[in-house]
Amino acid sequence: MFEQIERVPGDAILGLIEAFKKDTNPQKVDLGVGVYRDAKGNTPVMRAVKDAEAQLLENEMTKTYIGSHGDPRYGQAVLPLVLGEGSPVLEAGRASATQSPGGTGALRLAADFIATQLPGRSIWVSDPTWPNHLGIFPAAGLTLKKYPYVDGNNRLDFDGMLAALKQIPEGDVVLLHACCHNPTGFDLSRDQWGQVLEVLKERKLLPLVDFAYQGFGKGLDEDAYGPRLLAENLDEVIITSSCSKNFGIYCERTGCLIMVARNNEQMENIRSQVAIVARENYSNPPAHGGSIVAEILHSPELTATWREELTEMRDRINSLRRDFVEALKPYGLDEKYAHVAEQKGMFSYTGLTPEQVDRLRDEFSIYMVRSGRANVAGFSHDNLPYLAKAIAAVN
Repeated sequence: MFEQIERVPGDAILGLIEAFKKDTNPQKVDLGVGVYRDAKGNTPVMRAVKDAEAQLLENEMTKTYIGSHGDPRYGQAVLPLVLGEGSPVLEAGRASATQSPGGTGALRLAADFIATQLPGRSIWVSDPTWPNHLGIFPAAGLTLKKYPYVDGNNRLDFDGMLAALKQIPEGDVVLLHACCHNPTGFDLSRDQWGQVLEVLKERKLLPLVDFAYQGFGKGLDEDAYGPRLLAENLDEVIITSSCSKNFGIYCERTGCLIMVARNNEQMENIRSQVAIVARENYSNPPAHGGSIVAEILHSPELTATWREELTEMRDRINSLRRDFVEALKPYGLDEKYAHVAEQKGMFSYTGLTPEQVDRLRDEFSIYMVRSGRANVAGFSHDNLPYLAKAIAAVN
């Protein structure tokens, strides 16, 4: 039977990784894979994580199952991180946390929950969006549709977005990026979040907020403005959170599905259904990453260290954005790429065309996806002069 199975193209990002590894050019630059890198090009383990792991190694007593909702200590730590200390949503018992295998696992839980409990709903995603969104939701049986997000001048098209949201059928699901929009880096302002909230209310739409980069935009609380605004002003919200980026524990696959309901009784009903969805997907989530996060967030000392490290990472990325634009000034391209300094998070929709990206790869060994999305964390003060010269050459 297997002889009927056809080969499909590999993942574009993974293909870039392999091509980059094989490239012998000593000046090669990897702007593709979405992980944080320090000035030396490494993805380090955070000090707070290492300290938390040392404590876990010394004190851990069992490797037994942690249940479909995961470690309660993890949920108790993540809920206030996402929704805020003293959140009225938490005080009212309206929110439930389910530990998941990464933010991707949380998205799949949300997709399966919507497909089984809210049949017939379509899900609307930004155009463009994280490519895996385009696979996860149809795989769960949902109809996927798009609303505009970037205009022809490579700028945030908020007017087009809002107009499209106003046409979405009542009861459908709208996926929103909380911050550090992937792949564009263009985020909504507080005023724009307020306008989106009013449309969601008017159209009776269910928001699903993908919160993969908390702390990488403006700050832990600042980045949570949108999700908190929606949770406090709407009866029903779904939030998927990831610890991959802000704790640097990519391979530990640590995420969280947060369900916000009208009241505590409704939340408990939903929680019972989410447990079944999780059970049917993977039974129990991996424990180690959640234990690390819980250990850090339940310790004032480790939390302080972690916040300091996260601030350093965020400040470095924002500084590199500005330095990139400055490096292009001698070539007269600083105005053309000024938007890179205004974007947030690790990714930038640079505005480079697929043909320019191909030339950067073939002629200069600079690797990024053909949409022109670049991982800003791949910039460094050592490679920026070379990168600017190469971009000037293909413009």
